[in-house]
Amino acid sequence: MRAAVYNPYWETMGGGERYTASFVKLLQDSGWQVDILWPRDISPEINLRFGIDISGVNFISSTPYSLITNHYQLVFWLSDGSLPTSLAKKTLIHFQFPFKNVGGKIFTNLIKSRFYTFVVNSKFTKSVVDPEFRINSTVVYPPIDTSKFKPGKKTNTILYLGRFSDLTQAKGHALLIDVFKQIYSKISGWELIIAGGTRVGTAPGQLKKLQQQAGNLPLTIITDPEFTRIREMYSHSKIFWSASGYYADEIKDPAKTEHFGISLVEAMAAGCVPLVTNHGGHKEIVDHNLNGFLWDQPGQLADLTLQIIKDPNKLGHLSLAARTRSKIFDISKFNRKFEELLIL
Repeated sequence: MRAAVYNPYWETMGGGERYTASFVKLLQDSGWQVDILWPRDISPEINLRFGIDISGVNFISSTPYSLITNHYQLVFWLSDGSLPTSLAKKTLIHFQFPFKNVGGKIFTNLIKSRFYTFVVNSKFTKSVVDPEFRINSTVVYPPIDTSKFKPGKKTNTILYLGRFSDLTQAKGHALLIDVFKQIYSKISGWELIIAGGTRVGTAPGQLKKLQQQAGNLPLTIITDPEFTRIREMYSHSKIFWSASGYYADEIKDPAKTEHFGISLVEAMAAGCVPLVTNHGGHKEIVDHNLNGFLWDQPGQLADLTLQIIKDPNKLGHLSLAARTRSKIFDISKFNRKFEELLIL
């Protein structure tokens, strides 16, 4: 059987690209022949960034609208807000973003939607795209191989991992540095690591500005880390911070809110205690005061961080609970749900 896979965002190597690559891997392992519509072979980059080996797939230089064909039994389309015209036996449309006001109810989309299967990465995304396109999508959480993330020798490190670009979600790097400034005198010996991708949308001078903001604080900025480096950072960090979506209006501009939080789940799997914004997909991952904390204001982030640093027993308890919670998002569940959806 033959499948075509379209994702317009491969250059960013973010969460949607991990999602797509994991789906491709599932198809390969199930005996499918896979064509990825992209002009060059990026499988080595995918393996380096995500630890997912999809070597052996075909990369073809073709416009996405050449999918107007019945040569494929399956088309997987990561949507940029649009819907393709596909004559494949099954067409899976994946919404990674909570698209709003993109013309989802226009007549052609309403016709197409009767024949396609829609998948979203979180209940939050579903709450936005379902009314936008008048569909009933299936939530399939992003695939995280939790077995690859384990706690190591923990150090007094607070970590944030996420793209430096604010083109999609408002990540809030500067806010995290400000909070660290406020509390550092009370937690001497701790460090903050901010890591993430810079491939697309990182403003000129942004990293330098963040470094200047930090001054002499023990802050390390790591750009475009490879998968092995990411695992090491999770392994050694005790706390995971995120301000993603803090500045966004969840109702008016849901795309600026964190839609899920793959790095959050990975960090939890490695025993990092999460303290993350009470927005978007974060609320589906963290149970407040059970396996981490959700915060609404920067002052809460500062206070909660100080509380758990000063209470090592609670920090340890939350770390174990975070690892347990992460298992419900394991890749085995992703594979099982898609295997059900792939029945032709």
